[in-house]
Amino acid sequence: MNETLQVIASRRSIRKYKPEQIVGEEMQRIMDAAIFAPSARNQQKWHFTVVQNKEIIDKMARIIQSNALNSGEGHAARFMSTPGFHVFFHAPTVVLISHITGGHFIEVDCGMAAQNILLAAEALGIGSCVIGFSRFLLISQEGIDLLRELGMPEGYSHLCAIALGYPDGTHPSMPPRNRDVINYIK
Repeated sequence: MNETLQVIASRRSIRKYKPEQIVGEEMQRIMDAAIFAPSARNQQKWHFTVVQNKEIIDKMARIIQSNALNSGEGHAARFMSTPGFHVFFHAPTVVLISHITGGHFIEVDCGMAAQNILLAAEALGIGSCVIGFSRFLLISQEGIDLLRELGMPEGYSHLCAIALGYPDGTHPSMPPRNRDVINYIK
């Protein structure tokens, strides 16, 4: 099988990480993959904040947990109230993905950049997991202020986060794939 297709097929969401930090060159290669993603009219109206500070990651996790528990969203509250739950799974690196507010196709552009991050990480033996719960940063002034302190530009909105780190444990097996979602017209 082609090496690129093998990376795509082997990527899994990793939820347990070793504490070792991702080294500079590997992190740079992952972020280069992000900015090489296609974007509508090549506008590249995204922003990436790479957080490798445990105290800041834990602070974000606490804000997300508090906001989610107070949101009234039962699904999120169930996860957040699980003893020992950490929204970033104690990953040593978290990438925050933001985009210009109101941009055309910008969420698709950011999704493609996120996928490039996931695939580059997999190719380098680094685990990853997209964290949609990071949206709960946006429902309190404390979370919004923290995103600004971390460098999210004015006029940008947070979309999602990606936890990154060296996997601790066995690689999860592939869950079944639904092939009934493909329709060929010839």
